[in-house]
Amino acid sequence: MMELYLDLHSQPCRSVFLFAKAVGIPFEFKLVDLAAGQQYTEEFGKISVMRKVPVMKDGSFVLTESVAILKYLAQKHSSSVADHWYPADLKQRACVNEYLSWQHMNLRAHGSKVFLLRALYPIIMGSEVPKEKMDAAVEDLNQSLNLLEEKFLQNKPFIVGDKISLADLVAVVEIMQPVGTGLDVFEGRPKLIAWRERLKKELGEKLFNEAHEVIMKVTSLPQKMQSNSDLEMLIPKFRKIFS
Repeated sequence: MMELYLDLHSQPCRSVFLFAKAVGIPFEFKLVDLAAGQQYTEEFGKISVMRKVPVMKDGSFVLTESVAILKYLAQKHSSSVADHWYPADLKQRACVNEYLSWQHMNLRAHGSKVFLLRALYPIIMGSEVPKEKMDAAVEDLNQSLNLLEEKFLQNKPFIVGDKISLADLVAVVEIMQPVGTGLDVFEGRPKLIAWRERLKKELGEKLFNEAHEVIMKVTSLPQKMQSNSDLEMLIPKFRKIFS
């Protein structure tokens, strides 16, 4: 059976988890506890020198990078996975790819920064986040959310049209990341709220909540990191982000 190495604190891991579950692709869930530093173990290093999750192991074939994994799964299982997830139509597929290419340095980057500042900055830096740094990060996130609404979603039910696609999955997990810290980025955005509810309906609310359960309890993450003997290894990495 295919193995997926995941930690659902991670947005890319949640997108892969949600897709595989939603379309019924069987897999064995292999937890890689990021807060415990399991990505740095010798055992995981034998699977992926990248030392990041998600990782897919399909027989002897190992694949990293969530977008590559999502496309691989959709194409490998094209006979059983509905076309709307990664459309065969050239223009529709190009629209999915456009969003997946855009999101890395925009919604993903900005949502992740807000999450890290709100959830981990105090424990890593030993002080509260400077207001100007937090305000700037939230403003960048809001600009990405504006583009998601105006450029990609527009007045359509989903990013590519009338049906859910990989683009929608990748978008929603990123938006939910700062939500887990208590920042309701959906507030004042009725279009995004309606889109999120359509996603929940398509995926099933139970599955959606299962995927996001750990991130909605993220306040326990700093305490878990404090008990991690490898925290000294992680601190320089985070300080570089926060500088």
